[in-house]
Amino acid sequence: MRCLRKDIPGACIDYLADTAVFPYGEQADDFLVARIVMLVGQAIARLQPDLVVIACNTASTLALGELRARYDVPFVGCVPPIKWAADLTQSGTIGLLATRATLTRSYLHDLQSRFAPDCTLVTYGTRNLADLSEQAFRGHLIPDQVLRAEMAGLFSQPGGDGIDVVGLGCTHYTFLLDHFQRLGRPGVRWIDPAHAVSRQAARLARSLDNVAPDREETGQAFFTALPGDIEALLPGLRHMGYDTACPFTEQA
Repeated sequence: MRCLRKDIPGACIDYLADTAVFPYGEQADDFLVARIVMLVGQAIARLQPDLVVIACNTASTLALGELRARYDVPFVGCVPPIKWAADLTQSGTIGLLATRATLTRSYLHDLQSRFAPDCTLVTYGTRNLADLSEQAFRGHLIPDQVLRAEMAGLFSQPGGDGIDVVGLGCTHYTFLLDHFQRLGRPGVRWIDPAHAVSRQAARLARSLDNVAPDREETGQAFFTALPGDIEALLPGLRHMGYDTACPFTEQA
């Protein structure tokens, strides 16, 4: 969201968080596809967007095809940055942090086959990093030893000592990026695809005649289930351009 605010200044950007089902990476594929298509369809009907960004690796790898087939709106997805990592690596060994489900899907294997066939890909899937990211967004202190233990899950694997580029395969992890860079091994590059996704959205937005710049309205932040500690979220939401959180009531 921070990247979108910078790359598409003046745009009205509504944000929908499916907090009723968290995290997506731990849910069954069939359930997620049906839910994503339903929720995004309801959001399109209510909010009438010119462009939709699916800012989730799981949702993108599972449901982008179905969404594009159903709805006449341009979509921008987010996928693990395998191509980018392959372009940057000098050692030929790249790492990926993601949810366990993302690592088991054929989409990831297809990305490696297409864009990094000559690279060794070392992956680590964990639920804990999504929870830690949520805590970081709320401004809570994350102990260094906890993050070091998670990072060791990647670097301690066979071939892990050769990793020189690590891609973030879950959009939650952006809130831990500074920690990874500070605690990580010297010389390792950490890459977050948020900037690339935002630039693609900006390119598409410029091609749409009905996207008006410099609007006073900034959009709203919607949640399918308002967290009990919503007050702790407000500083982060304000940083993203929102004053409050709004419930998004799902239609039957």
